Amino acid sequence: MPEHERAFEALSEAVLDVARETDLDAVLHKLVHTVRDLVGARYAALGVPDGLGGFDRFLTSGMSDELIAKIGPLPRTHGLLAAILEDTASYRTDDIRDDPRFEWWPRHHPEMTSFLGVPIVSKGRVLGAFYLTNENDEGFTDSDQHLVELFAAHAAIAIENAQLFARSRELSVVEERNRLARDLHDSVAQVMFSLALTAEAAANTERTDEAKHIAGLAKQALDEMRSIVFELRPADLASDGLVSTLRKHATVLGRVFGQSISIDVRSERALDPDAELQLFRIAQEALSNALKHARAPFVEVVLDLAAGHMEIRDDGVGFDTGAVRARHLGLTSMEERAKEAGGKATIDSAPGRGTTVTVDV
Repeated sequence: MPEHERAFEALSEAVLDVARETDLDAVLHKLVHTVRDLVGARYAALGVPDGLGGFDRFLTSGMSDELIAKIGPLPRTHGLLAAILEDTASYRTDDIRDDPRFEWWPRHHPEMTSFLGVPIVSKGRVLGAFYLTNENDEGFTDSDQHLVELFAAHAAIAIENAQLFARSRELSVVEERNRLARDLHDSVAQVMFSLALTAEAAANTERTDEAKHIAGLAKQALDEMRSIVFELRPADLASDGLVSTLRKHATVLGRVFGQSISIDVRSERALDPDAELQLFRIAQEALSNALKHARAPFVEVVLDLAAGHMEIRDDGVGFDTGAVRARHLGLTSMEERAKEAGGKATIDSAPGRGTTVTVDV
């Protein structure tokens, strides 16, 4: 079999192997090991930038775990590493040390000569890059570069699919936690509250030990139910606060739905934990409606926490707030949550002019 046919057969097998994975870390590991095998490089790395001057992930192939540990922390995006991420064109040299952008080797880093850098590009955006090197004077060929560039095009698809799968899964988990918390609160907790009141009334009237025991059990169950609902609150809310948690949630939603969500913070202050939780749940409900039902090109959250004020606006299709079907959009739930936080929620909407949910606590 001719050399070029063997190369493309190897490429086809590699693409099919990577396509079977949906977990992002597994995809990245397969990509970096596969690209090294494709061209027989001594070392290979795959870098995914974090947008803050560093790498979110930097995986290597050809180095032992002991060597990686000696080299130390992930590299920053500088020198040639950065250059490959800033351009959609590949770069090849027979001796990396001759390039003016080469800076230094970290301590314990193996000496390398020939270098091939190939960006992983999707829709004009660089998602990451392959870095391949050899020792001594064994350089990369035009065929090597062409093969890696073809593989990088497939790698972009694999990375985007894995990222989309991860975001979808994250959103599903968030929505399921929200649904469970809402169901517990809106149904079971209400029943337990009614039971506690009834048992307490019976105990006060009949003065029986059995009625008092029922009242005690009902109160204990209600307290435990509230504790479960509280624990289902977003993990970041207690540590990061409402603003940061909302920003993260908006980012996840934006990625999943392909829709930018603006967060306008006019003032900040810490609120009562339960009030923050209720505001967050209201925002989740309103954002979900805007993205799923309103077909809104613009969605904005306005926070003025010093005044206990929040607005969620969209310029979508709107709806008739007086119609029965509107009650299925979680409007009643938002109003009840605002009331529990000691405030009030109002929903202003009409067909064709968008929707604004206003909450004051």
